[in-house]
Amino acid sequence: MKQTFSIALAAVVASMLISGQSAYANPNQNPNSIASEEKPAQAQSSQGEADSLTTRQQLYDRLSTVTGIPWYRIAAVDQYERTLSKARPKARPQLGKIVGIYIDEEQWAGPLNPDPADNVPVSIQWFNGVGRDGDGDGFADRTSDLDLLYSVANRLLQYGGSTEDDFSIGLWEYYHNSRAVQRIQQFSNIYATFGRLDLYEHAFPVPVGTNYSYRSTWGNARGWGGRRTHEGTDIFANHGIPVRSTCYGVVEIKGWNPYGGWRIGIRDLNNYYHYYAHLSGFDKTVGIGTIVKPGQTIGWVGSSGYGKPGTQGKFPPHLHYGVYRDRGLIEWAFDPYPLLRRWEQDERNRLKAANR
Repeated sequence: MKQTFSIALAAVVASMLISGQSAYANPNQNPNSIASEEKPAQAQSSQGEADSLTTRQQLYDRLSTVTGIPWYRIAAVDQYERTLSKARPKARPQLGKIVGIYIDEEQWAGPLNPDPADNVPVSIQWFNGVGRDGDGDGFADRTSDLDLLYSVANRLLQYGGSTEDDFSIGLWEYYHNSRAVQRIQQFSNIYATFGRLDLYEHAFPVPVGTNYSYRSTWGNARGWGGRRTHEGTDIFANHGIPVRSTCYGVVEIKGWNPYGGWRIGIRDLNNYYHYYAHLSGFDKTVGIGTIVKPGQTIGWVGSSGYGKPGTQGKFPPHLHYGVYRDRGLIEWAFDPYPLLRRWEQDERNRLKAANR
């Protein structure tokens, strides 16, 4: 069965080369080099990102055809791995050209393998290593995109992999981390809902053009509930102004918090947790597990918090907006103010372009 998968993948690679997808035919070729040198740098970057997403989608689709694992689940595993590498780049260097999978030498070759750089599939399998030959060249290459993706997919397939429950069991056996299982399931649901990879547009958390004000308040002292620092940006606005999702994501938390009052938390594909606090209420269509998109109303500005459920009015109405990055085992906050400034300007530009 496994040998059949490898042969089929080799055929897939051949079809990619015949159809002119030469990113794998020439290792020295940059898949983002299609962008014209005459274009502005920003346009080149956007074109390069689009090309990369297209290549990744083709890779996921072909691996899905071979393994039977839906493309959005393969994409979710790859994206989760990518977010960990971005959070810890020194510990998890880039291995492939476009995929985010990271597998260290010991795990790849096998813990008792005397050759940590072993790339022979038979000996790797003998020492219970993860590495497999996915592109059919006879070697399990830790820098090959197809070998990396196929190696992880092969492990998941040992537990079935075709159903959601089998997939979850496979994830647990591979990561032994419930947080990793949850994140990959969340990413999978987001990809499945929208049917594409290009899900990185953002919106300002309150409607641009309404009456609001904000400044950088990161690190300011807070006294209620003990000495602590402010982990976010306060956007002051009238009571009842819509609060919107800033991203494509999934609602992870919704309810009361003594500090944040009525609050909601949304996880995006960058593994960022977006925290909206002091709301006056929630949109009825939004609950835990709901998939949302940028600009979608999730609640309304209020002044809830600093007490038992229902406490209101201890401070002026405003939205507390925070962002946290998942590092795999812990999350840490960072200043969202620069992101807010960029998203606000981007939305203003889109509105101007739409009105021309």
